[in-house]
Amino acid sequence: MAKTQMEVARSGGITEEIREVAKLEEVPEDWLAQRVARGTVVVFKPPKPGSRPVAVGEGLRVKVNVNVGTSLDLCNPNLELEKARLAVKYGADTVMDLSTAEPIAAVRRLLIEHLEVPVGTVPIYEAAIRAVERGGSVVDMTVDDMFNAIEAHAKDGVSFMTIHAGVTKEVVEGLKLHPRLGGIVSRGGSFLAAWILHNNQENPLYANYDYLLELAKEYDFAISLGDGMRPGCQADAQDWAQLSEIMVLGSLVKRARKAGVQVIVEGPGHMPLDQIEANVKVTKKVTEGAPLYTLGPLVTDVAPGYDHIALAIGGAVAAAAGVDFLCAVYKSEHLGLPLPEDVKESVIATRIAAHAADIVRLGEKALRWDNEISKARARLDWEAQFKLAMDPEEARRIHERVPSKSGACSVCGKYCVYLVLARSLKRREE
Repeated sequence: MAKTQMEVARSGGITEEIREVAKLEEVPEDWLAQRVARGTVVVFKPPKPGSRPVAVGEGLRVKVNVNVGTSLDLCNPNLELEKARLAVKYGADTVMDLSTAEPIAAVRRLLIEHLEVPVGTVPIYEAAIRAVERGGSVVDMTVDDMFNAIEAHAKDGVSFMTIHAGVTKEVVEGLKLHPRLGGIVSRGGSFLAAWILHNNQENPLYANYDYLLELAKEYDFAISLGDGMRPGCQADAQDWAQLSEIMVLGSLVKRARKAGVQVIVEGPGHMPLDQIEANVKVTKKVTEGAPLYTLGPLVTDVAPGYDHIALAIGGAVAAAAGVDFLCAVYKSEHLGLPLPEDVKESVIATRIAAHAADIVRLGEKALRWDNEISKARARLDWEAQFKLAMDPEEARRIHERVPSKSGACSVCGKYCVYLVLARSLKRREE
């Protein structure tokens, strides 16, 4: 069996993926390899030859993921591919397939075939759907259903998988004593909680975690430990269930590292602004610096239609505090399936949050971009500003919709601060 990225790094080797990531991130190869060996950086293998690897973790640029996937109400694989391509065009580093309607396997393979970025999945969705197709329900999933789905995804070349192994029988039953306002809002978490209660057995992904690690080693995919008990509203943030699951995830991280398997940890969904930093630091402490991946946090529950903005606020605070990987939240969150027109705004909002955090995390390396556009702005060099903008097309469109004869923008015209200062300096020189 070939060695995993972590095993190669621990033996003092440098994989091609580590070399490529080091070049992209502008960090020394040995520096990066040491962090992969410790588990504070995870390298997602490319989905196929010629694709680019992506790394998340300590000392690296904050990455952005985008979710796509079919649903029973709209199942169009080509539409999901279109959304994924748009997401990558506007800067997404990875794409996750969350399909819950057939043809699930075909959608996954379509994304892997046509995208040049790592693709992640949530295999428990397919396992549940297979049980339903047999005439049963979600709670009729078998252990084989769960692990067959994981292996099928691995064989297709999936780079990382969300595995809700922290949803244990103890945590689920504890909700009786510690009820929640929002309940369990993680789809995978709810599937497994229902399975545990119906079958009165331990979560198979937890009970058979060693077998899961064997599969991860064999196919060298990264495990993303799902936050099945993430808070789905402000009132449930940092409650008993969430904190109990984090403690379980800490032990699962240690077991994965001991086995030479790369692992990241998923974080909260909804959380008040003033609790985010503390939660990130506690999670990082418990998981010994494992890369942290969050869907949010959303800092308010009252913004349907604008949840991408709530994410940008919470995501910036979270990433500045130590979150390494942000999952974009669509403006359609809590309302309906995202469509292509929702993708761009969501990706850009998340990238803004990620870059704002990078300025804090990486300092001058991240500021180079900001400094260059600031210089262009001071020169009134519009073409350079458009080129450097996060969204060049939108920057140009807004600038040109109300033209100015002054060479500045139409807000100030000839009274632009840069024009006024230039005229004053010219008079002084004369």
